[in-house]
Amino acid sequence: MNSPNAPVVGMVGAGQLARMTQQAAIALGIELRVLAGSPDESAARVIPATTVGDYRSLDDLRAFAEGCSAVTFDHEHVPTDHIRALASAGIAVHPGAEALVHAQDKAVMRDRLTAIGAPCPAWARVTGLQDVAEFAAEHSWPVVLKAVRGGYDGRGVWVVRSAAEAAEVLGHGMELLVEAFVPFERELAVLVARSPHGQGVSYPVVETVQEDGICVEVIAPAPELDGEHAAEAQRVALSIAAELGVTGLLAVEMFQTKTGLIVNELAMRPHNSGHWTIEGSRTSQFEQHLRAVLDLPLGSPALTAPVVVMANLLGGPDPDVFRRYEHVLAHDPGIKIHFYGKEVRPGRKIGHVTALGTDLDEVRARARHAVTCLRGPLG
Repeated sequence: MNSPNAPVVGMVGAGQLARMTQQAAIALGIELRVLAGSPDESAARVIPATTVGDYRSLDDLRAFAEGCSAVTFDHEHVPTDHIRALASAGIAVHPGAEALVHAQDKAVMRDRLTAIGAPCPAWARVTGLQDVAEFAAEHSWPVVLKAVRGGYDGRGVWVVRSAAEAAEVLGHGMELLVEAFVPFERELAVLVARSPHGQGVSYPVVETVQEDGICVEVIAPAPELDGEHAAEAQRVALSIAAELGVTGLLAVEMFQTKTGLIVNELAMRPHNSGHWTIEGSRTSQFEQHLRAVLDLPLGSPALTAPVVVMANLLGGPDPDVFRRYEHVLAHDPGIKIHFYGKEVRPGRKIGHVTALGTDLDEVRARARHAVTCLRGPLG
């Protein structure tokens, strides 16, 4: 049982991010409570202090927040007005509504990033096909259409190469913006943390590898990234956190191009690009987020090994993943496997593995071997 004087953090959402935050909370002596939509959600399966409720209900949010030292989120979907109402009632909410809206609404994000001088692609709001056609006439096809709200893991993003393709996307009836297509060399991510009193830290810049809009691999630190560009990426991320008033974690996804860095997306919570930190950093992103939202001194983001590779585990054709568990652990005693407590379905993110070492090719091969074996099926 926790000390009666221990801080209590309420996390709205009960996905794998909340599940992994519980591990850090235990070590810190913090009680973590989660608001779950169902008792079968990933975090609800392992966190005793689970409340079942609807994050879209202000009454449910108010009841959940009662007795919490701070309230935070494992997703960005809580209505902004509800977050403002909680803060007006004296509840410490991190990040606050004025910051989180930049991760909820891509048009608001682009407006603000442009205003503060962050490197962004050319973009415009879309009201109809004519807007897309005029934008493409200026910036050339292809262009990128994005859902203003609700997109994640590649969903809500379309690369369109003609007016006909754009018309098909517009037919979905959602609010969209259009961006210039960025011919990037690779994708990078910077994870930073900022506390309410303004302390900030940055993790090493990582390279993220995407397939079909889903991150499949993260390499820390980003290989062959010179010190000047790494420092610039960290500076951009920390300045965005400060300008937007972020409290907690901020993940800044970037494109590396021939002419410099371009900010692609923001997330204000623990992030897939930071799962490697559980074993690969002195302070995991989950512990760092708890420290930040409670305004505790932030921990060291230093690497624990020269090379860390995290590979996402996606469900394969055989749901019996544990049948292959023993083989993977026996083959590589140094590999670390994290399961999210989710039903296995093909293509669904059900866990991740992490490998550490000194040689990038060797560490990467170990991580890839592990996820390949776990996905199966056995021969």
